[in-house]
Amino acid sequence: MGRCIGTGDRGFTLLELMFIVTIVGILVTMAVPSYQTSVVKAREAVLVRDLFTVRDLLDQHRADKGKYPDSLNDLVKVGYLRALPMDPFTRSTSTWQEISEVSEGGVFDLHSGSDLVGTNGVPYNEW
Repeated sequence: MGRCIGTGDRGFTLLELMFIVTIVGILVTMAVPSYQTSVVKAREAVLVRDLFTVRDLLDQHRADKGKYPDSLNDLVKVGYLRALPMDPFTRSTSTWQEISEVSEGGVFDLHSGSDLVGTNGVPYNEW
């Protein structure tokens, strides 16, 4: 027949709880590296998009004004950008490496300010 409340089973044994905690620990251990790799890949995708966008705007500035801007902040001042994008690895807008054109002057390229190496083996400051 049925059991009465308050009699019989009183909960999990210590062995059962240890078994469950062990299984959960193994699953978490397997999931964390995959999550961390996903975060790095997402940051790399943002970096590639930001580099492409700003490089395109540098070229547009040169086509419109006949010269490259003196700094990345000039792109914001003249309205090509609302704000400088944040470097996804340094998490700062001030760490971009501005590459200047020697013959014409002005910024014609930029790189990340991060000294980390990408998943492709190339440092982010060379992308």
